[in-house]
Amino acid sequence: MRDTLLIAKREYLEQVRGKAFKITTILIPLLFVALVGVMTLASRNSGVGKHLVVASSDAALANRVRDQLVSDKDARATVDVDAPVAGTERQALLTKVDQKDLDGFLWLDTSAPDAAKATYESRSAGDYATESRLQSAVNHALVAERLVARGIPSNEVEALTQRVDVDTVQIKNGKETESSSLSTFWAAYAMSFLLSFTVIMYGMNVGRSVIQEKTSRIFEVMLSTVKASDMLAGKLIGIGAVGLTQLAIWAVAAALFASSALATTLLSGEFKVAVSTPQIILFILYFILGYALYSTLFAGLAATCDTEQELQQYTPLAAVPIWLSFGMITFIVTNPNSIWSVAISMFPPCAPITMFLRLASQFPPLWQIVLSLGLMALSVVVLLWISSRIYRVGILMYGKRATLPEIVRWLRYS
Repeated sequence: MRDTLLIAKREYLEQVRGKAFKITTILIPLLFVALVGVMTLASRNSGVGKHLVVASSDAALANRVRDQLVSDKDARATVDVDAPVAGTERQALLTKVDQKDLDGFLWLDTSAPDAAKATYESRSAGDYATESRLQSAVNHALVAERLVARGIPSNEVEALTQRVDVDTVQIKNGKETESSSLSTFWAAYAMSFLLSFTVIMYGMNVGRSVIQEKTSRIFEVMLSTVKASDMLAGKLIGIGAVGLTQLAIWAVAAALFASSALATTLLSGEFKVAVSTPQIILFILYFILGYALYSTLFAGLAATCDTEQELQQYTPLAAVPIWLSFGMITFIVTNPNSIWSVAISMFPPCAPITMFLRLASQFPPLWQIVLSLGLMALSVVVLLWISSRIYRVGILMYGKRATLPEIVRWLRYS
């Protein structure tokens, strides 16, 4: 045990005193904040400032659509009306779009009664924001037109078609609690991203440390006084402590920022983000178990490699569970108790991310959290048993690529 603690202390101090630790501690939060800021600005400015034309044979309908588009202050669109318009004029509008005089035009065909057809033509094939605004404006205008056609006074149409915003309230233990689906999504995404990033990063650090000491032949000296299992345990504890230290620094910085006046302004309204005490505790538990899972995996893989480049070839395999988890983020947040969400949150490589996505949406039953943590702990024990035996033999193997039959023989030798 003493040897394990000495190695852990050495690994911890070597990592913490390095420039990489200091740079990443400052740079990673700044990059993450910048990333969120860019994504927020990009979403707000999607489809903004467009110059459009609404063309239709029905001038009243075209003007209603125009009024709806102009009333959307976020769009800041310039909308002209070309009505009544004949079919032969469509080519002229196409030419204007092609020559960049227009960003696009909306062609409203009202020749068939009660079966209007709307077509939006533009240079961009992926402007979903403008398409969504146009669809809402056209539907609103058509409803208004049909109400007027059925004898409803024009001054009552707006009141009948007035938009109603839906507030979301979550029920917890029979009590109503205000919630925001947008803030829930971003809170889940942020914590899951931070958890996956740190787990993979420090897991890779363990692998790189093994490769560096293996290529420098320092193992041959250290193994004369220390057991291979103590060396591996010391590396896992030391580098894991570095990760917890970095997370603690970020947590303190976040707490100080949250108590500032700037945070009170920014994190209010729909951007309000709340993190509960159970989420913080579970975050730490899932970090420790996730780190132990991936670091033992990378340590065993590193023992079979001769260079860092060879180790990096295995990184995509380790990243597959991360990709799978983030690929299901929308489904899990909207269906936290479905059989697929529960199943993937029990799968140890995906559990740290997917369980947090479920926690942010709806706190799962306690037995599911306990089972998830238990399965992760069991996986860590099994993987640690395998990796430690590969590690004992593999760290002394040079110049020979480890094959699967070779690794099986290592397990038997150990």
